[in-house]
Amino acid sequence: MSVFLLNNQNVFPSPDLAEENGLLAVGGDLRPERLIAGYRLGIFPWFSRGDPLLWWFTSPRLVLFPDDFKIPRRLLRYQKKSSIEITRDKDFVQVIKACAETRIQSGEETWIGEEMQQAYIKLHRMGYAHSIECRMDGALVGGLYGVALDKVFFGESMFSRITNASKFALMELVSYLKNMHFQLIDCQMTTDLLLNFGAKEITGEVFQMHLQSSIKHITPSGYWNNDLTN
Repeated sequence: MSVFLLNNQNVFPSPDLAEENGLLAVGGDLRPERLIAGYRLGIFPWFSRGDPLLWWFTSPRLVLFPDDFKIPRRLLRYQKKSSIEITRDKDFVQVIKACAETRIQSGEETWIGEEMQQAYIKLHRMGYAHSIECRMDGALVGGLYGVALDKVFFGESMFSRITNASKFALMELVSYLKNMHFQLIDCQMTTDLLLNFGAKEITGEVFQMHLQSSIKHITPSGYWNNDLTN
């Protein structure tokens, strides 16, 4: 299959045309309208410094259904003893920067360059991108961010500076999404951590069906209110 070159329109080729490794298209830009059009189809940008802008649709796809979320008892006991404070949408900018910095500090490459950060900060200010923050003694020690469209949350990245902080952020995310009747969390890439929490792989075709049934309206949800009872 060929990799498609995007033009100035916010139009993507069918996800079914992605290569075996998931690569679908190249080029375009990171304007909010294009990002939203991509996410609606399950297509996401992912590229390293020096690479062209690459768009992906991976299959199989790791997803998490909120009702299937499993929390190990040991982690629940640890959470009860923890002094970590958890908030929502209180510091999106610092969370996305920390996700990038943590990967670099551990010697890994990151796709969350300055261009990507600014693009998702715009989405956050428009009410589409959201963050969960974990703090201890006022310092940011963990968190995650992603994009919400109707009843689907597309997870992008998470980080921890102390043990279990990102897991606590994930627990807060799922709790909130269940309260708001979300149907699906897109985890993108398969990891043992997410599998242990109940995530599962589904085919790209089934993933598209879930998106079609769960994304009916493309309207921003605004900032997530921390006063909402979990």
